[in-house]
Formats: sequence, C-alpha cells, structure tokens
Amino acid sequence: MTIMRKYLASTLKTVLPGILVLLAFMSVPVAPTEISASAPTNPELPAPGLHDAWNKLLGRHVNDSGKVDYKGFKKDKPALNVYLQALAANPPADAWSRADKMAYWINAYNAFTIDLILDNYPVSSILNLDGGKTWDVKRIALGGKKYSLNQIENEILRPQFKDPRIHFALNCAARSCPPLYNKAFTAKNLERALEQRTRQFINDANLNTLTAEKALVSKIFEWYATDFGDLKSFLNQYAAVKLNDNATITFREYNWDLNE
Repeated sequence: MTIMRKYLASTLKTVLPGILVLLAFMSVPVAPTEISASAPTNPELPAPGLHDAWNKLLGRHVNDSGKVDYKGFKKDKPALNVYLQALAANPPADAWSRADKMAYWINAYNAFTIDLILDNYPVSSILNLDGGKTWDVKRIALGGKKYSLNQIENEILRPQFKDPRIHFALNCAARSCPPLYNKAFTAKNLERALEQRTRQFINDANLNTLTAEKALVSKIFEWYATDFGDLKSFLNQYAAVKLNDNATITFREYNWDLNE
C-alpha cells in the first residue's frame, strides 16, 4: 500500500503541471472565424453580399410589374429585419464607389418603405400614415444616425448624385409610383437597371400617355421639374413615340392606393 501511494504521488507530480497548462489554455476564449454582414472585414468597402437578402425577398414577393404581395412579405418580416440591421451596420464610406453608394441608398429607401407598410398592414394608402407626412418622420437608423425618407431622397440621392433616373428607382408604395424593381440594385447592375426602369416607366401607358402632339405624364415630372431640365428632351430620350417641338405636356393625377 505504501509503495502504491508513493507511485501515485510521483505520477501526479509529473502530470499535474501539464494538466494545469491544458486547463489554462482551454479557458482562453477563441475568436470566431465567421464574419457576418454586420461586421465587415474592411469597412472601407461594402460588406460582401450586402444586398443579397433583399434581392431574394424582392424576387419572392414582388412580381415583374412591380405589384407587392404584402401578406407574403409580412411572413418574411424577420428576414427583412436582418437586412435592415445589415444596412444600419454598413453605412457607405467615403472610399465606396459612386455606384455602390447610390445602390445602397436606393435599396435603403425602398426596403424601409416596405418595412413601414408591413408595420401598418393592412393599410389602403401610405397617405394614411402619420397624417400624410410619413416621409418626414426620422425613423430610419443607419450608421448611428436617424433619417427620414425625404432626407434620403432630397438630401442625399438627388443632390449628391444628380441623376434624374433615380426617381424611377425609388418606390413610394403607391400605384402611380414607379413600379418597385423586383431585384436589388448593386454597383454591377445599377447603370443598366436605371436605364431600363426609366424607359419602362415613361413608356408604361398606365402611367404616361404620349403621342407626337401631346403628352399626359406623371406628376413626378412636375414635382421634380428641376431634375429633368428640358422635359420634352428628357422624355424623347426614352419614349417610343417622340414628341414634336410644339407638343403640349400636362400632368396626370396621382393614385395613392397601395401598390398591391
């Protein structure tokens, strides 16, 4: 028995330091290897796949004509929330390309508009929210700042990018608004998508009626007249039917019913 106790004591003295070192090592937390969209590896660049989730949601709940399935979208609200959180954690940096910045702000405007409708659905018109002034409410948290929809459009997109085609990429959840694109805007598809959305809007007979002698067009062209310059020339860049020099232009009443 005495020999056995001496053997155990000798063995414990030999292995105990190793056990203590192993336990100390195991107690040190290991840094995670996965980087989420909310923690970009390089904040000077857009997070990889930042708009992928938004692209999937649009493809699932918006048809090719821009009609939105809000009932279906509401079931995917958790996924939309994750995307909005990713936007909040990845605001544009100065080093981002012009196209990346523009795509970010267009997607943010549209995604937060959808979110607003879902939070109040069912609702017949966006004008029923906040006394008809929902665009002025600073509820959009991005990069530690609060924005309204009007700020995104009128203090960021319009003055910074000076591209009138932006108006046909933004959607205000109304039937007379330019139809919601059922794809996310990205730096890669931005130029092609802006051209396509502008051409499609101007030639949509439900939104604009053009003949050589006269045009009955969306009030968007009246509200943002300074962005379009010579309106007749702008329309003729995209219209299938070109306006004559003496053609008259009037503006169509806006339908604020929900775009579903």
